[in-house]
Amino acid sequence: MLPYEISVAEVAQLRAAGTPFTLLDVREPWEVATASIAGSLDVPMGEIPARANQALDPDAHIVVVCHHGARSLSVTAWLRREGFDRAQSMAGGINQWTREIDPKVPLY
Repeated sequence: MLPYEISVAEVAQLRAAGTPFTLLDVREPWEVATASIAGSLDVPMGEIPARANQALDPDAHIVVVCHHGARSLSVTAWLRREGFDRAQSMAGGINQWTREIDPKVPLY
């Protein structure tokens, strides 16, 4: 089983290698409009229970992202309980992504 968290460096490596995974952004629409990572699937945290089974493949590798990593960890735990065994939270969130990987993504 995959660890609950994945580092931003590991996510960047997956992207660079072309490894398929779903980048699930669970922040609110205003946050996504402020700063986002290209190619993410945007589903606000509050909508996950209603939309997870329609929007997500339970067999896919899912990397959940939020602002600092707390919401994404909570969503990851919920997804794991619901049978999405390959869900992981991106540690540090989009804030850490900006600091370590892509400084063009705005901090907020």
